[in-house]
Amino acid sequence: MPHRNSNIPKKYVEKLYLNGLNGRLLTLPGPKKGRDILLVYGHHSSLERIYGIAEVLADYGTVTVPDLPGFGGMDSLYKIDLNADFDSLADYLAAFIKSKYKNKKFTLAAFSIGFAITTRMLQKYPEIAKDVELLISVAGFSKRDDFKLSKKIQFFYRTLSKFFSRKSTALFFRYVALNSWILKFFYRHTPNAKHKFKGLDSEIFNHYINFEVELWHNNDVRTYMQTTYTMLTCDLTKDKVNLPVHHVSIGDSDQYFNNNNVEKHLKQIYKSCSVEHANLDSHMPSVIATKEEAAALLPKSTRKVLGRKAVK
Repeated sequence: MPHRNSNIPKKYVEKLYLNGLNGRLLTLPGPKKGRDILLVYGHHSSLERIYGIAEVLADYGTVTVPDLPGFGGMDSLYKIDLNADFDSLADYLAAFIKSKYKNKKFTLAAFSIGFAITTRMLQKYPEIAKDVELLISVAGFSKRDDFKLSKKIQFFYRTLSKFFSRKSTALFFRYVALNSWILKFFYRHTPNAKHKFKGLDSEIFNHYINFEVELWHNNDVRTYMQTTYTMLTCDLTKDKVNLPVHHVSIGDSDQYFNNNNVEKHLKQIYKSCSVEHANLDSHMPSVIATKEEAAALLPKSTRKVLGRKAVK
Protein backbone atom coordinates (compact mmCIF):
# COMPACT_ATOMS: atom_id res chain seq x y z
CA MET A 1 0.00 0.00 0.00
CA PRO A 2 1.43 3.45 -0.89
CA HIS A 3 1.82 6.20 1.68
CA ARG A 4 -1.60 7.71 2.37
CA ASN A 5 -0.51 11.25 1.59
CA SER A 6 1.80 10.43 -1.32
CA ASN A 7 -0.89 10.97 -3.94
CA ILE A 8 -1.45 14.69 -3.60
CA PRO A 9 -3.49 15.62 -6.68
CA LYS A 10 -1.05 16.99 -9.25
CA LYS A 11 -3.25 20.00 -9.90
CA TYR A 12 -2.42 21.27 -6.39
CA VAL A 13 1.36 21.10 -6.75
CA GLU A 14 3.54 23.24 -9.00
CA LYS A 15 7.23 23.97 -9.35
CA LEU A 16 8.68 26.74 -7.25
CA TYR A 17 11.77 28.69 -8.29
CA LEU A 18 12.89 31.43 -5.93
CA ASN A 19 16.26 33.06 -5.20
CA GLY A 20 18.01 30.52 -7.41
CA LEU A 21 16.49 27.51 -5.63
CA ASN A 22 14.14 24.85 -7.02
CA GLY A 23 11.33 23.40 -4.94
CA ARG A 24 7.60 22.80 -4.97
CA LEU A 25 4.50 24.76 -4.02
CA LEU A 26 1.24 23.31 -2.72
CA THR A 27 -1.97 25.31 -3.16
CA LEU A 28 -5.27 23.97 -1.80
CA PRO A 29 -8.39 25.93 -2.74
CA GLY A 30 -10.77 26.90 0.06
CA PRO A 31 -14.14 28.66 0.35
CA LYS A 32 -14.54 31.57 -2.07
CA LYS A 33 -14.94 34.07 0.76
CA GLY A 34 -12.34 32.39 2.95
CA ARG A 35 -8.92 33.48 4.02
CA ASP A 36 -5.61 33.45 2.17
CA ILE A 37 -3.55 31.20 4.43
CA LEU A 38 0.21 30.76 4.23
CA LEU A 39 1.31 27.59 6.02
CA VAL A 40 4.95 27.14 7.07
CA TYR A 41 5.87 23.58 7.95
CA GLY A 42 8.30 22.41 10.61
CA HIS A 43 11.45 20.32 10.89
CA HIS A 44 11.80 16.95 9.15
CA SER A 45 8.90 17.78 6.85
CA SER A 46 7.62 17.96 3.29
CA LEU A 47 4.48 18.82 1.37
CA GLU A 48 3.41 15.20 1.78
CA ARG A 49 3.80 15.27 5.54
CA ILE A 50 1.91 18.55 5.93
CA TYR A 51 -0.87 17.68 3.47
CA GLY A 52 -3.38 16.44 6.07
CA ILE A 53 -2.90 19.62 8.11
CA ALA A 54 -3.24 21.77 4.98
CA GLU A 55 -6.55 20.03 4.25
CA VAL A 56 -7.83 21.01 7.70
CA LEU A 57 -6.90 24.66 7.15
CA ALA A 58 -8.46 24.62 3.68
CA ASP A 59 -11.88 24.55 5.38
CA TYR A 60 -11.19 28.21 6.22
CA GLY A 61 -9.48 29.49 3.08
CA THR A 62 -7.02 28.91 0.26
CA VAL A 63 -3.87 27.33 1.70
CA THR A 64 -0.44 27.91 0.22
CA VAL A 65 2.54 25.84 1.36
CA PRO A 66 5.99 26.54 -0.10
CA ASP A 67 8.87 24.17 0.39
CA LEU A 68 11.61 25.45 2.67
CA PRO A 69 15.20 25.33 1.34
CA GLY A 70 16.79 22.01 2.21
CA PHE A 71 13.50 20.33 3.11
CA GLY A 72 11.00 18.31 1.10
CA GLY A 73 13.51 17.81 -1.70
CA MET A 74 14.07 21.54 -2.31
CA ASP A 75 17.57 22.82 -3.07
CA SER A 76 19.43 23.91 0.05
CA LEU A 77 20.73 27.37 0.82
CA TYR A 78 24.25 25.94 0.58
CA LYS A 79 23.72 25.74 -3.19
CA ILE A 80 23.82 29.56 -3.27
CA ASP A 81 26.58 29.81 -0.63
CA LEU A 82 24.33 30.74 2.27
CA ASN A 83 24.21 29.14 5.70
CA ALA A 84 20.95 27.42 6.70
CA ASP A 85 20.37 29.56 9.79
CA PHE A 86 17.22 31.40 10.86
CA ASP A 87 18.33 34.67 9.23
CA SER A 88 18.80 33.14 5.78
CA LEU A 89 15.59 31.08 6.04
CA ALA A 90 13.76 34.23 7.18
CA ASP A 91 15.06 36.09 4.10
CA TYR A 92 13.77 33.30 1.87
CA LEU A 93 10.34 33.33 3.53
CA ALA A 94 10.12 37.12 3.22
CA ALA A 95 11.01 36.89 -0.49
CA PHE A 96 8.27 34.32 -1.03
CA ILE A 97 5.67 36.45 0.79
CA LYS A 98 6.58 39.59 -1.16
CA SER A 99 6.35 37.65 -4.42
CA LYS A 100 3.12 35.84 -3.56
CA TYR A 101 1.01 38.37 -1.67
CA LYS A 102 2.26 41.78 -2.85
CA ASN A 103 0.83 43.82 0.07
CA LYS A 104 -2.32 41.67 0.20
CA LYS A 105 -3.70 40.69 3.61
CA PHE A 106 -3.13 37.05 4.59
CA THR A 107 -3.21 34.63 7.51
CA LEU A 108 0.09 33.12 8.57
CA ALA A 109 0.18 29.74 10.35
CA ALA A 110 3.47 28.09 11.26
CA PHE A 111 4.55 24.91 13.02
CA SER A 112 7.37 24.33 15.50
CA ILE A 113 10.66 25.50 13.94
CA GLY A 114 8.62 27.01 11.11
CA PHE A 115 7.23 29.45 13.65
CA ALA A 116 10.73 30.35 14.89
CA ILE A 117 11.70 31.12 11.27
CA THR A 118 8.48 33.12 10.89
CA THR A 119 9.26 35.12 14.04
CA ARG A 120 12.73 35.96 12.76
CA MET A 121 11.23 36.98 9.40
CA LEU A 122 8.73 39.35 11.06
CA GLN A 123 11.53 40.84 13.16
CA LYS A 124 13.73 41.47 10.12
CA TYR A 125 10.89 42.62 7.85
CA PRO A 126 8.41 44.57 10.01
CA GLU A 127 6.72 45.91 6.87
CA ILE A 128 5.33 42.44 6.26
CA ALA A 129 3.65 42.38 9.68
CA LYS A 130 1.10 45.01 8.60
CA ASP A 131 -0.29 42.56 6.03
CA VAL A 132 -0.61 39.64 8.46
CA GLU A 133 -4.22 39.82 9.64
CA LEU A 134 -3.94 36.67 11.77
CA LEU A 135 -0.82 34.92 13.10
CA ILE A 136 -1.06 31.37 14.45
CA SER A 137 1.71 29.42 16.16
CA VAL A 138 1.27 25.67 16.53
CA ALA A 139 3.81 24.18 18.94
CA GLY A 140 6.10 27.09 18.11
CA PHE A 141 9.08 28.30 20.13
CA SER A 142 11.50 31.22 20.22
CA LYS A 143 14.34 30.47 22.63
CA ARG A 144 16.66 27.59 23.51
CA ASP A 145 15.27 27.64 27.08
CA ASP A 146 11.92 26.52 25.69
CA PHE A 147 13.21 22.96 25.31
CA LYS A 148 12.49 20.60 28.18
CA LEU A 149 15.37 18.30 27.22
CA SER A 150 18.02 17.97 29.92
CA LYS A 151 21.15 20.11 29.65
CA LYS A 152 23.21 16.98 29.05
CA ILE A 153 20.98 15.87 26.15
CA GLN A 154 20.92 19.37 24.67
CA PHE A 155 24.71 19.55 24.82
CA PHE A 156 24.93 16.18 23.08
CA TYR A 157 22.55 17.25 20.29
CA ARG A 158 24.28 20.62 19.86
CA THR A 159 27.68 18.97 19.55
CA LEU A 160 26.44 16.27 17.19
CA SER A 161 24.48 18.65 14.94
CA LYS A 162 27.35 21.13 14.73
CA PHE A 163 29.76 18.34 13.78
CA PHE A 164 27.50 16.99 11.01
CA SER A 165 26.63 20.44 9.63
CA ARG A 166 29.97 20.52 7.79
CA LYS A 167 30.03 19.44 4.16
CA SER A 168 32.32 16.42 4.57
CA THR A 169 30.69 15.01 7.69
CA ALA A 170 27.21 15.65 6.28
CA LEU A 171 28.07 13.51 3.26
CA PHE A 172 29.22 10.72 5.54
CA PHE A 173 26.01 10.96 7.59
CA ARG A 174 23.84 10.91 4.46
CA TYR A 175 25.36 7.85 2.85
CA VAL A 176 26.24 5.84 5.96
CA ALA A 177 23.96 6.74 8.89
CA LEU A 178 20.96 7.31 6.61
CA ASN A 179 21.30 4.00 4.84
CA SER A 180 17.76 2.59 4.58
CA TRP A 181 18.64 -0.57 6.48
CA ILE A 182 20.23 1.37 9.36
CA LEU A 183 17.28 3.77 9.55
CA LYS A 184 14.75 0.97 9.68
CA PHE A 185 16.76 -0.81 12.37
CA PHE A 186 16.91 2.45 14.36
CA TYR A 187 13.16 3.02 14.15
CA ARG A 188 12.42 -0.52 15.25
CA HIS A 189 14.64 -0.52 18.33
CA THR A 190 15.10 2.94 19.89
CA PRO A 191 12.90 3.86 22.90
CA ASN A 192 11.69 7.12 21.29
CA ALA A 193 10.67 5.33 18.10
CA LYS A 194 8.90 2.59 20.07
CA HIS A 195 6.84 5.28 21.82
CA LYS A 196 6.16 7.00 18.50
CA PHE A 197 4.85 3.83 16.85
CA LYS A 198 3.21 2.25 19.89
CA GLY A 199 0.01 0.35 19.20
CA LEU A 200 0.29 0.28 15.40
CA ASP A 201 -0.40 -2.85 13.40
CA SER A 202 2.45 -4.17 11.24
CA GLU A 203 1.11 -2.72 7.97
CA ILE A 204 0.75 0.85 9.27
CA PHE A 205 4.03 0.47 11.15
CA ASN A 206 5.79 -0.30 7.86
CA HIS A 207 4.16 2.73 6.21
CA TYR A 208 5.50 4.92 9.01
CA ILE A 209 9.03 3.60 8.68
CA ASN A 210 9.07 3.83 4.87
CA PHE A 211 7.89 7.42 4.98
CA GLU A 212 10.40 8.31 7.71
CA VAL A 213 13.15 6.97 5.42
CA GLU A 214 11.72 9.05 2.58
CA LEU A 215 11.75 12.19 4.74
CA TRP A 216 15.35 11.64 5.81
CA HIS A 217 16.45 11.10 2.22
CA ASN A 218 14.59 14.19 0.95
CA ASN A 219 15.99 16.46 3.64
CA ASP A 220 19.41 18.01 3.04
CA VAL A 221 21.60 16.76 5.90
CA ARG A 222 23.57 19.99 6.33
CA THR A 223 20.32 21.97 6.52
CA TYR A 224 18.81 19.54 9.01
CA MET A 225 21.88 19.65 11.22
CA GLN A 226 22.41 23.40 11.03
CA THR A 227 18.77 24.13 11.84
CA THR A 228 18.94 21.67 14.73
CA TYR A 229 21.99 23.48 16.09
CA THR A 230 20.34 26.88 15.55
CA MET A 231 17.15 26.02 17.40
CA LEU A 232 19.17 24.65 20.35
CA THR A 233 21.15 27.91 20.61
CA CYS A 234 18.64 30.56 19.51
CA ASP A 235 17.24 33.54 21.41
CA LEU A 236 14.64 35.51 19.46
CA THR A 237 13.35 37.46 22.47
CA LYS A 238 15.54 40.52 21.90
CA ASP A 239 13.45 42.02 19.07
CA LYS A 240 9.74 42.85 19.21
CA VAL A 241 7.00 42.07 16.68
CA ASN A 242 4.03 44.42 16.55
CA LEU A 243 1.43 41.67 16.13
CA PRO A 244 -0.76 39.56 18.39
CA VAL A 245 -0.19 35.81 18.15
CA HIS A 246 -2.61 32.96 18.74
CA HIS A 247 -0.54 30.09 20.11
CA VAL A 248 -1.68 26.46 20.06
CA SER A 249 0.12 24.55 22.79
CA ILE A 250 0.36 20.76 22.84
CA GLY A 251 0.47 20.87 26.65
CA ASP A 252 2.24 18.40 28.91
CA SER A 253 2.20 15.70 26.21
CA ASP A 254 4.67 17.74 24.12
CA GLN A 255 7.90 15.79 24.56
CA TYR A 256 10.08 18.70 23.45
CA PHE A 257 8.86 21.97 24.97
CA ASN A 258 8.25 23.51 28.37
CA ASN A 259 5.05 25.35 27.57
CA ASN A 260 5.35 27.84 30.44
CA ASN A 261 8.67 29.01 29.00
CA VAL A 262 7.28 29.08 25.45
CA GLU A 263 4.36 31.30 26.47
CA LYS A 264 6.56 33.61 28.56
CA HIS A 265 8.93 34.19 25.67
CA LEU A 266 6.16 34.70 23.10
CA LYS A 267 4.71 37.39 25.35
CA GLN A 268 8.11 39.09 25.42
CA ILE A 269 8.24 39.22 21.62
CA TYR A 270 4.66 39.77 20.51
CA LYS A 271 2.14 42.51 21.16
CA SER A 272 -0.07 39.94 22.89
CA CYS A 273 -0.36 36.16 23.09
CA SER A 274 -3.53 34.10 23.45
CA VAL A 275 -3.10 30.39 24.19
CA GLU A 276 -5.23 27.35 23.41
CA HIS A 277 -4.32 23.73 24.13
CA ALA A 278 -4.57 20.98 21.51
CA ASN A 279 -5.56 17.47 22.47
CA LEU A 280 -2.57 15.50 21.16
CA ASP A 281 -0.40 12.86 22.76
CA SER A 282 2.85 14.10 21.17
CA HIS A 283 4.51 17.20 19.69
CA MET A 284 2.91 16.72 16.26
CA PRO A 285 0.54 14.28 14.52
CA SER A 286 2.08 11.29 12.82
CA VAL A 287 4.06 11.67 9.63
CA ILE A 288 1.20 10.08 7.71
CA ALA A 289 -1.64 11.94 9.44
CA THR A 290 -4.84 12.23 7.42
CA LYS A 291 -7.11 15.28 7.59
CA GLU A 292 -9.17 13.61 10.30
CA GLU A 293 -6.09 12.77 12.39
CA ALA A 294 -4.57 16.23 11.94
CA ALA A 295 -7.81 17.98 12.98
CA ALA A 296 -6.82 17.75 16.67
CA LEU A 297 -4.21 20.45 16.03
CA LEU A 298 -6.95 23.05 15.73
CA PRO A 299 -8.83 23.38 19.03
CA LYS A 300 -12.28 24.96 19.25
CA SER A 301 -11.14 28.53 19.92
CA THR A 302 -8.60 28.38 17.07
CA ARG A 303 -11.33 27.27 14.67
CA LYS A 304 -13.49 30.12 15.92
CA VAL A 305 -10.72 32.62 15.22
CA LEU A 306 -10.14 31.18 11.74
CA GLY A 307 -13.86 31.26 11.05
CA ARG A 308 -14.12 35.00 11.53
CA LYS A 309 -14.36 37.16 8.44
CA ALA A 310 -10.90 37.88 7.12
CA VAL A 311 -9.64 41.35 6.32
CA LYS A 312 -9.07 41.77 2.59
